[in-house]
Amino acid sequence: MPRPPGSGSDRPAHRLAGLRALLATLRHDRFALVSLIFLVCVLVLSLIGPTWLSDEARAMNLRARNAPPFSLDDGWLFVLGADALGRSLLARIIVASQNTIVIAAFAVLLSLLAGSVLGLIAGFRDGWAGALLLRFADAVMSFPTMLLAVIFLYVVEPGIQNVILVLAISRLPIYIRTVRAQVLEIKQRLFVQAAIATGAGTGRILFHHITPMILPTVLNLAALEMAFVMLVESGLSFLGIGIQSPEITWGLMVADGRNYLGSAWWLSFWPGLAIMLVALSLNLLANWLRVAVDPAERWRLETGAGEE
Repeated sequence: MPRPPGSGSDRPAHRLAGLRALLATLRHDRFALVSLIFLVCVLVLSLIGPTWLSDEARAMNLRARNAPPFSLDDGWLFVLGADALGRSLLARIIVASQNTIVIAAFAVLLSLLAGSVLGLIAGFRDGWAGALLLRFADAVMSFPTMLLAVIFLYVVEPGIQNVILVLAISRLPIYIRTVRAQVLEIKQRLFVQAAIATGAGTGRILFHHITPMILPTVLNLAALEMAFVMLVESGLSFLGIGIQSPEITWGLMVADGRNYLGSAWWLSFWPGLAIMLVALSLNLLANWLRVAVDPAERWRLETGAGEE
């Protein structure tokens, strides 16, 4: 007996069709496509680069101190120049990308998971639990992210784990408030009310009916937050209270080069450019994702694809 449309066996096919439609819109949005390719390249370099270039990033060559860019006298690794200790800037940027991306990714992941769960509870439960979570979010949001991170890292020892922790905590309210607002609207819809009327459990309603509806918004927010957290981490390293040597991040490289801006501008320029390009790519990709997953806005991309 044939199964009716929309049955469980059809779900994988529908999901595959939806994925193909999403990739089709990406193919016709050149800015988003270039951004995705660039971010994938950066991710690959951050994964394999430190294995190959760790020694080169730390090797000092005092004869090449502050060597200018685009000179290959000391090898292709010095195409972007050298720092004050004669270390290859290209090798250091590639090695530093791992710490920079790991810190931002883990901070965003922790805040996304914890904030989404707390936001689901705050939106679905109207009692004291939701009110308490909102007051917690208000208290954290009363402190700017940078100020909260500076205070926390001044009290504890700066390090990768502590930087991730404070950045994750400082961004929790964004997810709590966003997810709560979405849940408050979605739980009034008929399909949720029907699930409640049929006796479905709270967990099933939250994770089977509501979570798929808010997931696109949360992913779009996470892409924007990734860029923001990366900039905050770079600012902390620039101030000297973030990642400490011998660890290295792009922000720390910018900080190390600030004393040579008049004589060797490239020490801060290249890592600063890397931060800017990654943040810009994340914002462009998030903008595409926001439009692509919203049926009310998707027609813009589909119209552009049809015209071609």
